Amino acid sequence: MSEGEEVPTRPVPDTRNAGARYWAAAANGVLLVPKCEECARTFWHPRPRCPHCGSDRVDWIASAGKGAIHTFTVVRQTSDPFFSTRLPYAVAMIDLDEGVRVMTNVVQTPLDALHIGMRVEVQFERASAGIGIPCFRASNVS
Repeated sequence: MSEGEEVPTRPVPDTRNAGARYWAAAANGVLLVPKCEECARTFWHPRPRCPHCGSDRVDWIASAGKGAIHTFTVVRQTSDPFFSTRLPYAVAMIDLDEGVRVMTNVVQTPLDALHIGMRVEVQFERASAGIGIPCFRASNVS
């Protein structure tokens, strides 16, 4: 970016419907995971019915925000104005300790240090409209 250029804003997710509670909690620094009250299984992504048993008795539990990298890639090119200011950056699938896998960015971690199985923990980046974006960084937990 040249001096004086406006920094592009982060793309924001759709905060309506089944994910509304998730994004509201993330804005307050809390990572939520959907959990079925009928079969007691967690799942991802937010939806009004459990994908395991079909129940509409879905609630949310607070995640500890810890997990391990299942897989990742390093993005070195993009046409998106916001993400082009962050090149290169990592996108990863994280296996949360609560048993669900989420896709996110890995931040504040050297790209050459990333590896499958690496322990990570959540942190939240502020986005416009009071939205928090869960990202993960390397954890000291083994």
